[in-house]
Amino acid sequence: MNTVSLLIQIPPEEIAFLSFILESYEGVAIARTIDPHQGLMELMVSPDYQEEMREILKDLSRQFPIKESTPAKG
Repeated sequence: MNTVSLLIQIPPEEIAFLSFILESYEGVAIARTIDPHQGLMELMVSPDYQEEMREILKDLSRQFPIKESTPAKG
């Protein structure tokens, strides 16, 4: 499956909520928790749904902070 990786950081207590929300949008993205203590998540987004994913995150950012991160180079 071809996906676009998006790294985000959210409050750790919101990880389960975000995962449940994304599950309800079948086929848009798959969420993977990278660091539960820091709230760092990877969203593997279907290329056809990148804009929809950004809209979902924009809407959710009214409820809790969502920060886009960049992967560490190494």
